[in-house]
Amino acid sequence: MTAKIKIGIIGCSNIAKISTIPAILKSENSELGHIGSRSEEKAKEFANMFGCKNYGSYDDVLKNESIDAVYISTPIGNHEKWALKAAQAGKHILCEKSSTTSYSSAKKIVTECKNNNVRIMEGFMFRFHPAHTKIKEIINKETIGKLFSFSSRYGFPPIEKNNIRFVKSLGGGILNDAGCYSINASRMLFNSEPKEVLCDLVMNKKLDVDTKATILMKFDNDRFSQSTVGYDMFYQSVYSLWGNKGYLSLSRAYNVPTDLNVTLNIQTENFNEKMLIKKVDQFKLMINSFSNEILKPNSSWFDFEKDLLNQAKVLEASRISNNEKRFVKIEEIKK
Repeated sequence: MTAKIKIGIIGCSNIAKISTIPAILKSENSELGHIGSRSEEKAKEFANMFGCKNYGSYDDVLKNESIDAVYISTPIGNHEKWALKAAQAGKHILCEKSSTTSYSSAKKIVTECKNNNVRIMEGFMFRFHPAHTKIKEIINKETIGKLFSFSSRYGFPPIEKNNIRFVKSLGGGILNDAGCYSINASRMLFNSEPKEVLCDLVMNKKLDVDTKATILMKFDNDRFSQSTVGYDMFYQSVYSLWGNKGYLSLSRAYNVPTDLNVTLNIQTENFNEKMLIKKVDQFKLMINSFSNEILKPNSSWFDFEKDLLNQAKVLEASRISNNEKRFVKIEEIKK
């Protein structure tokens, strides 16, 4: 292992093209080593675009002995297959969210990674943005007092119905695609796991895919998380926190472009403050953190595998809740 880890790409997706590969190229502790696609033509196109001499199939990436880690950005329904193959090939894994489509699948992936002594991180890039670090400082200082609720909205304008987001077999649907963000954010900011989940999904009956969702989670100490997500909506990417002494809101919470400043609004009885969080590349920060953990184990501020499993458990409870129309206790999801 050198001072930089060499990353191979499994899946020439839009997010890989627009955000992740450029972040790897800018990273201080990683470099682009191989690009893999289902189509050799697509792999070659990406290789030329990003100046990468190695390209080919997904299996070609895994066979390349110089590759230390892979970034998986295939459709969610294919994550398990390629995460297992990557682990068996001895590659560390940065996997696009959601990591997979069920808790049992997540356990299978993490077990295989542990058996092959490789690490896996779920790619929630937003949590590396300094805005959330600042908010956690505010929470710890009790500036807004004892927390009561987290509230979030995340949704998108109309998307073509031939998009993979609407293909059930590929893990499509708003819960896996966007609901996962607010679940992850509330877990991170409350620094705790929910006790119970209530989830209601609005379904496109023709496609059998969820297109809107409302998610309510009960945490300890009388804390609640409520979030709404949806397709075919006015764009939203925000959250707020309400405490007994104040309230804060973030102008852009999840998908934050590299050229966008973020505004943190804080209100209490004694003051109102608008705090500017200057623009950053949150994908680069994620790549740096992932790579640093590979180079220097136990340096990360969170446990990659434990976080992935806990996230998958809440998503599983959400699916059960929608199907059975009731609050589901997280303890019902078997270890």
